[in-house]
Amino acid sequence: MPTFTALTHLKGREAAEALAEACEDLTPEPVGTGIFEIEDGSERWEVGAYFTEAPDEITLAILAAAYGANPFAISELPEVDWVAHVKRELTPVRAGRFYVHGSHDADDIPEGVEALWIEAAMAFGTGHHNTTKGCLEALDRLATDGFQATRIADIGCGTAVLAMAAARLWPVTVLASDIDPVAVDTAAANVIANGLDGRVECLEAAGFDHPMLEGAAPYDLVLANILKQPLIDLAPDMARHVAPAGRIIMSGILTTQADEVVAAYRKAGFAPDRRDDMGDWTTLVMTRA
Repeated sequence: MPTFTALTHLKGREAAEALAEACEDLTPEPVGTGIFEIEDGSERWEVGAYFTEAPDEITLAILAAAYGANPFAISELPEVDWVAHVKRELTPVRAGRFYVHGSHDADDIPEGVEALWIEAAMAFGTGHHNTTKGCLEALDRLATDGFQATRIADIGCGTAVLAMAAARLWPVTVLASDIDPVAVDTAAANVIANGLDGRVECLEAAGFDHPMLEGAAPYDLVLANILKQPLIDLAPDMARHVAPAGRIIMSGILTTQADEVVAAYRKAGFAPDRRDDMGDWTTLVMTRA
């Protein structure tokens, strides 16, 4: 079955959400729509619609003009077995003591590593992105330096790879939350697959807005691999939920955005410990005063 994509971008989240909603009323009807912030400081958002029939180019052009968006770029995707493709492309990742792999590499795990199985079909948070890899390496360094954590939260957990890594380092129950219910279900399945059922608790929540997250505070360690603006918005809540001398590990931050995030967290009472740039992405470790 062919798949067609229609992609555009425009300024402002509200406008992007409105355009994506309008796309849902098209004929032929899209099988899915979505928006994604373009993290380059432009405040522009990408809007995508996905079809199993060729979309109406004239209607899309009218919609784009009505919402002040660039013209839609329409493409037909080749028929690809994406799971098989991902399995070929996503080779295991070594990040400190951690070894992140899919089931296709389960028979070739080196000795002496902390292996984390994230199935290749669940590509977000497999460890291949430099934000996830940077956070895993930061976790490894904390443990190597003798840091001890008894209360840990992973905010915006995705596949829960960071929460599971923390649970392998310290004998505690880690709370892992995400605003997306699909991510929470994925995270819970990964926790079971890695033998960590009962050690990582997966919750649906925005930030710390959940009774279990509130009740477990203050935290010795909080992990947050999300995006620049949600991290900045989270700074006051982070200060309320992290114990004095507690650490935070943050990523999802472009190198050009790191100073802005550091400034927001300094204002909230955190001091920077370490910054690591990997490609275009930054990982920050900070301590609450």
